[in-house]
Amino acid sequence: MSFDAKDSATDRESAEAEEPLPSDLRMARTLWPVLLASAVGLLPFTIFSTYLVPIADEAGSSVAAMGGLRGLGGLAALLVGTALAPFIDRVRKEWAAAGGLAALGVSAALGASGDFILLAVFCLLVGASTSVLNPALTAAAADRFGTGNAAGRAATLVTATQSMTAMLAAPVVALPALLWGWEGDLVAVTAASLLLAVVFYVRGRNKAAEDTAKEERLSYLASFKALGDMRGVVPLLVISLLRTAVFMGYLAYLAAYYDERFQLDPALFAFVWTLSGASFFVSNLLTGRITNAAEPRISTERMLVISLVAALASVVGFCFTHWLPLALVLTSLHAASHAVVAACAVSLLVRRCGSLRGSALSLNAAGQSLGVFMGAALGGAGLGLAGYPGVAIVFGALVVVALGAAVLVHRAGQADEEEARDAPASA
Repeated sequence: MSFDAKDSATDRESAEAEEPLPSDLRMARTLWPVLLASAVGLLPFTIFSTYLVPIADEAGSSVAAMGGLRGLGGLAALLVGTALAPFIDRVRKEWAAAGGLAALGVSAALGASGDFILLAVFCLLVGASTSVLNPALTAAAADRFGTGNAAGRAATLVTATQSMTAMLAAPVVALPALLWGWEGDLVAVTAASLLLAVVFYVRGRNKAAEDTAKEERLSYLASFKALGDMRGVVPLLVISLLRTAVFMGYLAYLAAYYDERFQLDPALFAFVWTLSGASFFVSNLLTGRITNAAEPRISTERMLVISLVAALASVVGFCFTHWLPLALVLTSLHAASHAVVAACAVSLLVRRCGSLRGSALSLNAAGQSLGVFMGAALGGAGLGLAGYPGVAIVFGALVVVALGAAVLVHRAGQADEEEARDAPASA
């Protein structure tokens, strides 16, 4: 690329960064198919988890065996997400999303049959399809708003929608199920997924007709190498992996903790779960706007470090407290701090990776799938060996490693700022 081309690209990015950030409502109106599809993508496994007992009964299986099938989805998401990461940027993201939605619709239809084998296929297909769907949607949302701060905000709107859906999906799917059962819920997911697949396919065709520019594409292996060479990207992926391991491992034992230490029955614990989900959603939503403002008061890299410190303090304090009000405060703080980390990581990946943001987001999602397995396994090991102090040691150590990676990200951000200051002088 010539110096003139580099300067013009830099000027475009600077202009985009200086533009006022569009309102969330305006972005939501523009991105409504993306946000709706991101919500639909969470529904199959939510239905599966909510109705695990009747699904097991229908399939003639034990709850333990049926619940174990959920792990197939995580395994498929890890393998497919990693293997197909470079292809997210090699096809139109609308078409990648359409393919993911079509596969999701087929999987939901298979799950509605209630057959054990087809339910196993359902879990595999849901994991595989969402590993393509989620990064394609997030990258498509970012692409809609260019390369500046607005792109990062658009991406975090997708993650905020997903966190809101995770918080509200259980009661939402429960109400229709009173009328048509869990099978009807899955059939409804099939209909919504296939309809949205058509919408994204048509949008992709329209975009293809309008776009006449041909971009040079990196080869499969070159895409991985290019991501590895980008400053701060690998540490960000490590942070997402470790953050997911800590948070999902913590959530796996949250109900048991409140039952053992404070004797909260499931009905009361539902309020704790709502507190955690609401804290995550609100913090994720606000962080996306704060960190992607035209003139943020605090850098995204610095906010990332601060939120990881808060995550470390809250998870360790939570494991040692025996006072219910403090436990509730720490539960809210821990969820909020993880939401801030998640929003910062997505914003930075979108802004740093440019044309490879789809590949980066796909690897990010694959790492999160691995983190789910790591968190449950390591948390269980810590709990079995040393009780909740053991959990604090395990999760605290993971956050400390993530903090080390965050320091590298912060230094990368400082290096970028120095280069930006030196660029006019060198020109």
